[in-house]
Amino acid sequence: MASGYRYYVLGILTLTSLLSIADRLVMSILIEDIKAEFTMTDTQIGLLAGLAFTLFYAFLGIPIARLADQTNRKNIVAIALAVWSAMTALCGAATGFISLFLARLGVGVGEAGGSPPSYSLIADYFRPNERARAMGIYITGAAMGTGSGLMLGGYLADWLGWRMTFVALGVPGVILGLILYLTVREPERGRLDEGDPAGAVAPALRATLAALARNRVYLWVGLSYALLTMVGYAMAIWTAPIMLRNFDVSRADTGFYLGCAFFLGGIPGPIIGGYLTDYLVRFDERWRAWIPAICVVLSVLAFAACLTASTFEAFLALFVVAYTFFMLPQAPSMALLQSSVSAGKRALAVAFMLLVNNLLGQALGPFLIGAMSDAMAPSYAERSLNYAVLILCSVAALATMVGYLRTAAAIRSSSIGPASAT
Repeated sequence: MASGYRYYVLGILTLTSLLSIADRLVMSILIEDIKAEFTMTDTQIGLLAGLAFTLFYAFLGIPIARLADQTNRKNIVAIALAVWSAMTALCGAATGFISLFLARLGVGVGEAGGSPPSYSLIADYFRPNERARAMGIYITGAAMGTGSGLMLGGYLADWLGWRMTFVALGVPGVILGLILYLTVREPERGRLDEGDPAGAVAPALRATLAALARNRVYLWVGLSYALLTMVGYAMAIWTAPIMLRNFDVSRADTGFYLGCAFFLGGIPGPIIGGYLTDYLVRFDERWRAWIPAICVVLSVLAFAACLTASTFEAFLALFVVAYTFFMLPQAPSMALLQSSVSAGKRALAVAFMLLVNNLLGQALGPFLIGAMSDAMAPSYAERSLNYAVLILCSVAALATMVGYLRTAAAIRSSSIGPASAT
């Protein structure tokens, strides 16, 4: 396929990722309004932001990914995009905690069919030595989605209210789903990989699970990436409420400035990480894991300084630094995961990784932060949320670093090239 067309496909998938994250995280800027209208606690908000979305998103990803390894992937992405976008719009009709919880469940059902097939598609449009940079470009959609969700969410909430904000963000996804369905072509599975072409055929489920269970590189990078995600969701979900509670700024200004911070850190981070990885692995394959191990520690150190900053300007500047370091490991992690398994297992491999990823990062993480914040509120008042986020991020960062160092050790004893992917 023509080089220009594959970048068109990458652009469409990146825009799909943008809408996915914007729909998922717009609640961050709407939390204070929703909390006030429905008289919720931070624990309930943590459940809405985490468990409500993750409950079906994580588990439905497995059967949908299995289907993607056997059938047309672009059709699955197009349908999933339309479903989660419609459910995002339906969040605006919520009448209380239960109805909003159910609508968020619906968003998770739709988004379960987004990422695994998309990663698999990208791997069949870009050669192994181009995948880290392609993944880096795709992952910028997540950063742009976070920034767009906050910026648009803040302004739309002031203009239209939080309910119509959900509607305004949901409708464009239904339109993009139709465009994706009509214009993106399904590539031949595994066409750019070397080695046994039979690897492009999805094997029996039991054989696939057994192969993944034996793959030490896949297991370690999947666990490490899940722990890294705990840090990312803590930043994405709780930074806006922290700003609103700690500084005298409006919701619209919070959305705008924090959105700009996500753009400034989130767009260059994965691209730099992708190109840097593709360069350094020429000398040692373990840089695929060393880069994330180094960057997660630097990210949380900068985030700790951010959470204890006394001025709004210092808070924002330090957050940009923290988020840039957080986004650097994204491309090497996903490229490593894709290259560690054969083409016929890629969507399912991503789905299992996302299952652990979301149970730890998006379900457990926000709940623990909300619960810790409520527990510390009598002693620390508005600052309780800062300390809860800092505690969780620090523990998660240390565990992530250890996980990526173990990943590097697994890489040393394995070949990561596509010819040897299992």
